[in-house]
Amino acid sequence: MPKDTSIRSVLIIGSGPIVIGQACEFDYSGTQASRSLREEGIEVILINSNPATIMTDPLMADKVYLLPLTVESIEQILKENNIDAVLPTMGGQTALNLAKEAEELGIWEQYNVRLIGVDIKAIDKAEDREKFRQWMIEIGVPVAPAKTANSFLEGKEFAQEIGFPLVIRPSFTLGGTGGGFVHDKDDLDEALNRGLTASPIHEVLVEKAMLGWKEFELELLRDAADNVVIICTVENFDPMGVHTGDSITVAPAMTLSDTAFQLMRNSAIQMMRDLGNFAGGCNVQFALNPETEEIIAIEINPRVSRSSALASKATGYPIAKIAAKLAIGYNLDELKNQITQTTSAYFEPALDYVIVKVPRWNFDKFKGANDTLGLQMKSVGEVMAIGRSFNEAIQKACQSLENEAVGLGYYGKSLMKNEELVEYIKTPKWDRIFRIKDALMQGTTVKTISKATGIDRWFIFQIQEICNIEKELANFSIDSLPIDLLKKAKKNGFGDEQIARILNGQCTDEQVYEKRKAAGISRVYKMVDTCAAEFEAKTPYFYSTFE
Repeated sequence: MPKDTSIRSVLIIGSGPIVIGQACEFDYSGTQASRSLREEGIEVILINSNPATIMTDPLMADKVYLLPLTVESIEQILKENNIDAVLPTMGGQTALNLAKEAEELGIWEQYNVRLIGVDIKAIDKAEDREKFRQWMIEIGVPVAPAKTANSFLEGKEFAQEIGFPLVIRPSFTLGGTGGGFVHDKDDLDEALNRGLTASPIHEVLVEKAMLGWKEFELELLRDAADNVVIICTVENFDPMGVHTGDSITVAPAMTLSDTAFQLMRNSAIQMMRDLGNFAGGCNVQFALNPETEEIIAIEINPRVSRSSALASKATGYPIAKIAAKLAIGYNLDELKNQITQTTSAYFEPALDYVIVKVPRWNFDKFKGANDTLGLQMKSVGEVMAIGRSFNEAIQKACQSLENEAVGLGYYGKSLMKNEELVEYIKTPKWDRIFRIKDALMQGTTVKTISKATGIDRWFIFQIQEICNIEKELANFSIDSLPIDLLKKAKKNGFGDEQIARILNGQCTDEQVYEKRKAAGISRVYKMVDTCAAEFEAKTPYFYSTFE
């Protein structure tokens, strides 16, 4: 179906102040959507209370309103402009909640404004924990045993029924705000009170905790003709129990069998098609039992998210830009792939590289903050690295963290011995990956670490490979270092400074650089082209590698 010509002006709702869990990824999405709609000759009016964004630049929209994100502000804008439709999916949870509030007060109907990119029923089904649970049961997608409580006493009663450990998940909150684990009855009262207070509708889901299960995310787009594409499948390095925004994540999924992937894919498509009558994007999260490959649905978000910003960068597929065009009536097969500019947007990206995202924390700025990671997101940003292998990408990401990490080496920091390290890594903390590497360097087995952390053995084996190369390097000086070993280290993401620190005997990163240059070991640049080099790419961006 071509563009809906009745939509001549669109109101985009921004995400407001930058908060943990909702930051500049929504600025990226809003900017993309604004440019996408203006390309189609549509007038774009934008509201955001945060002036420190690119989307509020006067060049980005036809009119920008720097107003509080309230129903009163929305009504003021609707009075001053002749607006045909509102797009709330680019402003995170803040924008969805505001759109729902305006709907309940009859504002959209009063001013004859259509909601595009999502519908109110979809917001309710996705964000109201009990409606989501009932809906999953109706369509036959498994969920964790749970009950919804609207009062403290109800929550306590359900907790006794379901049994510990539990997860408390408030309805209509962002970034896991107010959520938490309850391992025994001593922690229950505080967790229930916190969750009920955090939820704008005073409702929590009391759910069985699937601790140790693996966590996956799928990014989907759907058009008005019910075509659905999976843009990206992301695997969490950390198992269930750590908010996905605080997890190291990897794309494409590394440890997923084909049967489990097809089951997840089919369930996600079924959920997206059944969610509501709208065209746009969504993010679906699943947990997978590593023993049986049984899956359960955790949640669905009918909007662009932090993960879709990552997926856009990871795949080269501009999710927000395409989602905005789908919202105004286009179908996927009518739009061009923005990178190849010859194939259609109705395709699923193929990756011939590995993406690793590592979160960044600023606990030193938050004195007294608990640095244990859980259901409530605590990271204040993230770095993304691209490599030809997981090893290369994880090392590149660690080099970008701007702490003292030089690749996957946090030199001179850990004084703990083997047993202490194994105990330490049982609790998810910001530096767990560095401590896993320390434990492997001290001879702890992959099996022991996997059992202590719940992290899939495949990832631990890859880190073991990095440790093996490091131990080999330590046997040589810069003069005796074999060229084959240097090449192997560079392919596995070791930086020149990292190699210089590891080598036996004093040497500088310049000496390592000169040695590899003389041996002809130089970076090459490869394309992020969405199609694994199957078609010629017109607007690629590149990553460096030593393959």
